[in-house]
Amino acid sequence: MAMIEQPEAPAAPAISFDDVLTAAERLRGVANRTPVLTSHTLNDLTGAEVFLKAETFQRIGAFKFRGAYNAISALDPDVRARGVVTNSSGNHAQAVALSARLFGIPATIVMPTDAPPAKIAATRGYGAEIVFYDRYTEDRAAIADRVAQERGATMIPPYDHPLVMAGNGTSALELIDEVGDLDLLLVCLGGGGLLAGSATAAKGRNPDIEIWGVEPAAGDDWAQSFAKGERVRLPQVPRTIADGQQTEAPGKLTWPTVRPLVAGIATVTDDEIRDAMRFLFERMKLVVEPSGASALAALMSGKVDGRGKRVGVTLSGGNIGVDGFCQIINQRDA
Repeated sequence: MAMIEQPEAPAAPAISFDDVLTAAERLRGVANRTPVLTSHTLNDLTGAEVFLKAETFQRIGAFKFRGAYNAISALDPDVRARGVVTNSSGNHAQAVALSARLFGIPATIVMPTDAPPAKIAATRGYGAEIVFYDRYTEDRAAIADRVAQERGATMIPPYDHPLVMAGNGTSALELIDEVGDLDLLLVCLGGGGLLAGSATAAKGRNPDIEIWGVEPAAGDDWAQSFAKGERVRLPQVPRTIADGQQTEAPGKLTWPTVRPLVAGIATVTDDEIRDAMRFLFERMKLVVEPSGASALAALMSGKVDGRGKRVGVTLSGGNIGVDGFCQIINQRDA
């Protein structure tokens, strides 16, 4: 049974549209301007005109570079020189590691022992130190906070940070600036950093756009929170193939930012995510990790109806090894 968080005083959104515009300037010439891809087959399947924002082609292979670099670049140079710490299952880990390397500062990453090997190898490859933990029995945030205090380093949270949210929102900003007004935007949802930034950016460009967050059905903390009107915490880390979306509760800052901007939260099964991954691989020649395919899964499965609409979809990341990709694609839920 899920647990409702203790009531909190109403909070204002953590970021504004101007924050996203400022982040875009910081990222100019550093982050990749990722491609927007289309498919006639996908349009026919969904009855929509679909625009896929392929963050798989971002530096480190995921949107996370945007938020991590924005947050680190905004630090006072003397503070930044002491290094940064974060906790992440992989994409934010790589984003912080690369951003730290670009600034020539140390980075320490708290990662779960069962993180995908490709993400662990890439994080080490960017020069970061890794501290491992068990995601099902240990508190990753507490471990990261302790490491940061011991080393005098700055904590860069994976999603619950205004500068991280604002940086992540530059993905949706680019999408809308390239293709024009959209009727509907679907965004992959874990802790809410991408959705908070994307919703802020999209509403800043078009107040009438409809926005949906998409999360795994096995970890429906956001869907339950929307239904109850307050943050709900799951009793344990959800078990799903979408490792980047294994969160237990909406963020304290992402929740008040997302809630007034988003029409709702859709949930998708692991098999629906597999179907989206397979389509992207077979028909569009794209390798997308499970978390990165969940928003498209909602559209393809009809969980969100895009018929007759211009629809933007985030493909949030592609960090998965070949063995893991094949195993996930070929496995079906019982």
